[in-house]
This record gives sequence, C-alpha cells and structure tokens, in this order.
Amino acid sequence: MIRNYFRTAWRNLVKNRFYSLINITGLTAGLAVGILILLWVQDELSFDRFHRNASAIYKLENRVGTGSSQQIWQSTVAPIAQLARQELPVVKDAVRLTFNGSYTVFTYNEKNFTEEQTVFADPTLFSVFDFPFVQGDQARPFPDDHAIVLTETTARRYFGDEDPLGKVLLANGKTAFTVRGVVRDFPRNSSITGDMFLPMSLFFHDMYADRSDGKSKDNDFTQFNFATYLLLQSGAPMAGLTDKLRQIHLRNKPDDTDLTYLLQPLPDVHLYRSDGTEGGMETVRMFVLIALLILVIACINYVNLSTARSMLRAKEVSMRKIVGATKKQLFTQFVVETTLLFTLAALLAVGLIYGLIPVYNRLSGKQLILDFTDHHLWEVIGMTIAGTLLASSVYPALLLSSFDPLKAMKGKVSSRITEAGFRKLLVVTQFAVSVILIAGTFIISDQLAYIRSKELGYDKSHVLSFSMRDMATHYDAVKASLLNQPGITGVTRASSNLVWLDNQTGDNAWDGKQPGETMMMRPMAIDKDFIPFFGMQLRQGNNFTGAVADSMHFILNETAVKAARISNPIGKRFRLWKTEGTIVGVVKDFHFASMKQKIEPAIFYYHPAGTGRIYVKTTGQDAALAITAAGRSWKQYNPNVPFSYSFLDETFNKLYESEQQTGFLFTLFATIAVLISCLGLFGLAAFTAQVRTREIGVRKVLGASVAGIVQLLARDFIRLVLMAIVIAVPIAWFAMSRWLQDFAYRIDIHWWVFALAGVFALVIAILTVSFQSIRAALMNPVRSLRSE
Repeated sequence: MIRNYFRTAWRNLVKNRFYSLINITGLTAGLAVGILILLWVQDELSFDRFHRNASAIYKLENRVGTGSSQQIWQSTVAPIAQLARQELPVVKDAVRLTFNGSYTVFTYNEKNFTEEQTVFADPTLFSVFDFPFVQGDQARPFPDDHAIVLTETTARRYFGDEDPLGKVLLANGKTAFTVRGVVRDFPRNSSITGDMFLPMSLFFHDMYADRSDGKSKDNDFTQFNFATYLLLQSGAPMAGLTDKLRQIHLRNKPDDTDLTYLLQPLPDVHLYRSDGTEGGMETVRMFVLIALLILVIACINYVNLSTARSMLRAKEVSMRKIVGATKKQLFTQFVVETTLLFTLAALLAVGLIYGLIPVYNRLSGKQLILDFTDHHLWEVIGMTIAGTLLASSVYPALLLSSFDPLKAMKGKVSSRITEAGFRKLLVVTQFAVSVILIAGTFIISDQLAYIRSKELGYDKSHVLSFSMRDMATHYDAVKASLLNQPGITGVTRASSNLVWLDNQTGDNAWDGKQPGETMMMRPMAIDKDFIPFFGMQLRQGNNFTGAVADSMHFILNETAVKAARISNPIGKRFRLWKTEGTIVGVVKDFHFASMKQKIEPAIFYYHPAGTGRIYVKTTGQDAALAITAAGRSWKQYNPNVPFSYSFLDETFNKLYESEQQTGFLFTLFATIAVLISCLGLFGLAAFTAQVRTREIGVRKVLGASVAGIVQLLARDFIRLVLMAIVIAVPIAWFAMSRWLQDFAYRIDIHWWVFALAGVFALVIAILTVSFQSIRAALMNPVRSLRSE
C-alpha cells in the first residue's frame, strides 16, 4: 500500500512539473536558510555549556559608582577570590584570570613571535573548567613561576612536530619559560580564550615584589584587574551570597561604600549582562524569529499552491471515493505526496547548506562546522524539517480528502476553493512578513550609517596608532624624526586608545562632592599636542602648555562637569588619585566607546612619562610612506619585536563589527524571504491565469485590451499586498523601536521608511503577478477557447 502511495505521489510530481519546481525551490530555499540561521542560534546558545560544572560556576563582577556615572565592572580585585573560598562554605573553588601586558614577544630558535592572547591564570583554571590537557600534568600545570602552558595550535606554531614539553621559550629577550603542559584548543563556543597561560603567582611577584606600601595579593583592594569565577557547592543556596562578598570587601576597604557584587551564571555570560539585562540574547531572539518567518513563508507557498490546485484534483478524489477509497487513505496519499516533495527539498537543502557554509561563516563571523556525526546538528535539521512538513501537509491533505464526491463530479466545489479566504489570509501574512523585514533592513542600515557618519568630537581620519614599548623613553627624538618624513602632519602620545578608553576610576574629589558620592571617570594621560592633534574643541579654559605646572592641571569633558555639578569650573579644585590640582579646561564631549553607551565622565591629565601609545597623523595619499617611516623608528628601538599598528578608522569599525554582520545577515535573509514570497505569488498568478483561460479568451474576443486583462488578473493580488502593508507597519515600528533601544545614540524612525518598504513590496508583487498576467493576456484567444 505504501509503495503504491509513493508511486502515485511521484507520478503526480512529474505530471505537474511547473508547480512541483516552484514548491521544491521555495521549500529548499526556506529550509536551507532556516537551518543556517538556527545553526547560528544553536551556536550562540551553546556558549560555555560544555563544562560539566557549568551550572555551578558563576562569574563575579562589580557594580560601582553612584548616580548617572554608575557602571558595571567585569573584573574584580584579587583577594576576594581567596577570601571567599576561605570564609564562605558555599564557595568550593575560585579561578582568576588577568591580561598579560608584560610578556608579549617570545623567542624560540631565533624566531620571534608576538603574542596577544597570553593570560595569567590560577592553576584551578584547569580543574574548575573542562579544558583537557593533551600533554603534561593537569593537576599541577604550574610547578613554578616560570612554567607556561600552550594550546595545541600554539605549540605546533613554535615546535612543529617536536615534543613541546620541556622546551624553553625566551620572553622579551630575557625571561625563560619552560613548557609544562599542552592544553587542547579552547572550543569556539567558550567565553574564556587564550593561546598561552602563565602562572598567576608570577604576576603577583612582578606586581608586588618591590612595593614599599605594604600592598600584596592578599590585601590590595584597589586593583580591579581580575576576571574571577567561583565554583559553588552543588545545590548550594545563593541567597545573601553577594551581600556576604560585599561585607568581606568593606571589612578590608571600608571607603568602597558605593560597591556591590554581582554573580552571573556561566551559561549566561555570553548573551546577558551581569545585572540580568539582555546583551546578545536580543539578537538571538531576532534571528530565531526571522528563521521561523522564513520557514512560515515557505510553508505558505506550498499550502497556497496545494489548496489552489485542489479544484483540479476534485474529480480525481471523487472517483477514488466512489470506487471505495476511505478518507483516511486519501489523507495518507496526500501526506505521502507532501513528504516525498519535502524529502527532495530537504536533500537539496542539506546539499546547499554544505556548499554555502564557508561563505556563511565569513559573513556571520562564525566557525560553524557541518559534522554529520554531531547529534546537535541533526536535532536542528530534524526539528526544522519535521515542523515545516507538519505545518504544510495537514491542511491540504484534510481539504483534498474532504470533498463530497457527487458535488465534486458536478463541479460545485470549484468556486468555494478558488475564493478560499484562508488562502488570501496566507498571502496577506506572507507579504506582511516581507514588509516587516524590508522595513527592518532599511532601519538597521540607517542606524549603522548614522554610527559611521556621526560627529565623534574628534578627527580620527588617517591616524595610525601603536604601542611604543622601548620607544617611549626616546619619544622626543622619534617625534622629530617622524615629523621630517613626507606624509606625516602630526605626532602625539597618550596612555590609552582614544577609540576605546578602558581605564576607569572613582578615586577623585572636588568642592561640592557629597558624602558617599562616587563619580566614575575615564582617565587618560596626554601631552600638550593631543587636543589640537585630534581637533577637539575646548568649551572653556585652555589646553596644556607643556609647563611643569601642568602636572597639577586637569581638563574634564562636559559630562564630567555636569555630573559633578561644578559651575564655572575653570580654576576650581579637583583631585585625581593622589594629585591635588585645578581644572584648567573643559573639552567638548567626544565618543570614546560604542554608541550603545552614553558618553561617560572623562578627564585628561598631563603626564607624558605615563604615556605608552603614539599617534601619527598622515595624509591620505602618503599613508604608505608614513607607515614605512614609523616602522623604521620602531625597529631602531624595538629591533626584536615585529612592528604592529592600526588605523583609528579600523579600530572604530571593529566596535560595530557584530552590528555590521547582523545588519548584513538581516538584509540577506529579508531578501531571501521576499524572493520566496514572490515565488509563491508567481505560482498563484500562473494558476489563476490557467483556471481563467476561457474567461480571458472570451474577453479578448469581445475586445478587452491586454492592459485590462492584466488589471483583472492582478487586482486581487494587489489588494492583498496593500492589506499586508497596513498590518505590517505598526508591527515593524514596534519591533525596530525595541532594537534601537540598545543604542544610546540612535536615529529617529520616520514614516517614509515604512512607505518606502511598502512601495518596494508592492512593486515586486506587481512585477511578479504582471509577468504571468501579460503572458496570459497575450495568448491567442482561439487557442484559449479551443483548449477549454
């Protein structure tokens, strides 16, 4: 019986090649895109869940500051991890990580390697987390302060096929490290990454060995430099734990009254912020919705064509019923037909995905791998295909199997089916989705363009920047040499990268500061050339002059002055850390972070000796000459270190790399959704022209024009698209308003965006329908009437 069902289904597919091709094409595209999106979603949701103790690991963070300057710091002080483990029974173990800025150039066999992913870590990193060793003793990864652990890829880069254990790497030309372990490359869905790991004990030794102020790793509550993770006892209560951690902190540093602790579950780190608000999860939800909408559109195509063409099979169904076929048998027959068509589409979709995955990875910034032995892959593919098949097969099969055979033989079901309101509803739904996606594409593109073009408060064009290392003590000579080179128009220096100020402090005071008030600021050491170099505007006061007295002077941005409530700030007292000084200038607010964040209080202080980053302004035409000159100066003072630089434009663009990828993928998926919708509309228009062939022939014989016939056939479809536009506009406005809320600086949504999206969808629909309508209108009426 089943074999007969499949034979009949195959004959029906072959017999109706045109409609079968439309259905298979639409379903293949929908399944391929839907599965690709859901694979992206699955990867995002899988971050950090591969650890056996993932549900018991929490990242420790801080909320600091008061009022409008309150911030969340993702790093904590060093002693809190050890004290929590000693004093709180609920804390089973702890791990601290901190960035390595000391050992960056490693040498082996006279080959130099610059490493940017080197991390200081507690040995518990390899016991709390599941990062398995390939070689070495995982229980004792750092037997001494000069041990180093490499990932497999890093070990191959240094030693090739040689055994890495026991090999010695020379760091910065003077410090030897012995390879004591090789760890498997970190999974791509790990929020903790690194290429080389050094012992945390070495970091503490370097930091505190020569201190005369009594500070040590056990009592220094001023340095918030450590990413800290706590492993809690299984099933332990969380209530009050953050308060207990705060009490430990205040017992050791009572003046940090503005500080609170936050605990974030490890599986949430990638997609949520530690205060519980959404980060990347909003994008994940948006992509899930897009995947479902594309699959729904593909299903609608199939359901529309199946139900529309059901009138042509009414007599076939009636004959089957008359000769004894039951409703259940007919239902099964039509489900088998849908299953066969879906099987073909699914096979083509999987093949298409296999071919597109490298391109998709480049577009999305992912490293997805189609491992057909991975059950997670088959979960996504299986659930997508099964859900789509179920949604597409049930209604057409029920409709086709429910005909009254006598009425069908007399042709009394045709009008009911051709005018089916349900099919019109599906067309409206399909194009409403398309309009929403088109409007979303326009708004996302406008927001990204706004970010790129918005006035930042400084001129970043044609500026290259790099860390000076050993050049810093020879800055004056380097500056003089560079300014004599063609293509270089200015040189300055600072302590940080202007595009992303990563330093923060609340250690400040001013006249009028309230008890318990803390203003978090972004400090940056600069020289006298910095402000004019970047074309920043001083709202009040003057720039630094380079005099010795400038070491007691400060320049604040407008937000800092407003947050501190300082009126007439020039000449007013201000303290930064231990330096008591006065405010000599107020600089116009400038963006030094992503525009998802509001401009925060910032302060410039004059301390040339504390600057480690140089900025070189070039002319657009002579940038290559400037880079060459900078490279020569670099080699003069850093002969064993490769020269590495970046343009501020590139650094700025990296801030929005994720948004750029999201915007591009959204545009791509919206385009595919519209094309799938048009494919279904094309099939419906072709079917409408087919069933109205006699009517078209009669109208032409009676003198109807081609334009009149096109209008006749297209009118109903255009009306449905207009209804879809009316429904889509408020939904699109609401959805995109939510998306824009993630940006502190954003565009306004104008009515013309939705009008343009509607016109775009309408034009596409008209072109799609008109193609078939014109073709039908141009047919010879004699042939039309004869065929009918």
